[in-house]
Amino acid sequence: MRARLLSLGLAAAVFAGTAACDESLSTLAGPTPNLEPTFASIQSQIFNTTDSAGRPACSNCHNPATFPFSGLNLTPGAAYGTLVNVGSRGRPGMVRVVPGDPESSYLIHKLEGRPGIAGVRMPMGGPYLTDGQIRIIRRWIELGANND
Repeated sequence: MRARLLSLGLAAAVFAGTAACDESLSTLAGPTPNLEPTFASIQSQIFNTTDSAGRPACSNCHNPATFPFSGLNLTPGAAYGTLVNVGSRGRPGMVRVVPGDPESSYLIHKLEGRPGIAGVRMPMGGPYLTDGQIRIIRRWIELGANND
């Protein structure tokens, strides 16, 4: 009985910690206050919007008509299939999004502008995503990068 109570207490603490983590991430979203660690939210709030200066979203460049040689299509209906478990063409040996592993996900490297990326930090020329927005994308990847 005591072991069962301990395991229930541990499960409750883990659940509460996860909820608190997601809740705190939502306060970091800056210019996208409704951004959540789900693919649907990232698609609508990051990939398909314009920035505060009216510059086009990621999908305006990353689509078959504008940037066909990259193979990265961030338009609705195509983005997930060209991101998750797909190798980078610009950086062979790297995978764009590795479910559960943001550190190994090339998308995070590009968004943070890490050394060794091919080309430049994204979005090209900025303004760049806020630390909070990147943390929310990281959280989506940590949670398994589901297509939800």
